[in-house]
Amino acid sequence: MKFIVSIVTALSIWEGINVANGFTTKFVTHRNPTSDSRLFAVKIDGYDEAFEIINECSTSGTPSEELFDAVRFIDRNSLKIYPDEEHKQALWDEAHGSWKLQMATGGGKFKQFKKVPIFAFAMVDDLNFGNGVGWNEDNIILSLLGPHVFSTRKRQMVITIDDLFLFAANCSYLVPGFIRDGMGLGKGPQDFKGRPPAFVFIGASDKALIARGGTGGIAIWTRLSKDIRPAAYGSK
Repeated sequence: MKFIVSIVTALSIWEGINVANGFTTKFVTHRNPTSDSRLFAVKIDGYDEAFEIINECSTSGTPSEELFDAVRFIDRNSLKIYPDEEHKQALWDEAHGSWKLQMATGGGKFKQFKKVPIFAFAMVDDLNFGNGVGWNEDNIILSLLGPHVFSTRKRQMVITIDDLFLFAANCSYLVPGFIRDGMGLGKGPQDFKGRPPAFVFIGASDKALIARGGTGGIAIWTRLSKDIRPAAYGSK
């Protein structure tokens, strides 16, 4: 059990690995049929240049000197890039999929991205947000899963935790009460005294996903070619 606690603690450290909740019996990733992913961003002057930097760093896993300014450009111009709910919904659709966490700032006051030294993933489908750590995308050690609540207006995904998995086996029933309380296991958004854990999406492409966590830190993921869910939560 000390092993579980240590990994859960490590998960909570990374802004990009915040937490989620709820296991479902179906793996579904359907994008909104009324949303066109090609319309998820209004490409203002400087957009393509900024995302070229972001995509390159996301793919390589190595932050460049220009990366923070590129992300800040997208963030500061979000009202122009996502001017209405249609564009915000399309951004949300683009965020669906399996992602590898590549780098994070670690907090709102930091202006430099640092490489994440472990394999950490995030997953968004129609019902759930999931994340965890492992050796690689085929060998996941610990993962969390749960239903998300997305606010289109805020571009915000609220997350909670319902289930904990070890090596793709649901071990939620083994978690002691004091650890469940510390993790917020089983809590809904309304059960938190303060703000529940959440991400605000800054941008997305076919290669990269950018989001800000609750403490202001920014994380960047790269899209995985494989669906992470069977390795993290078992075959369905």
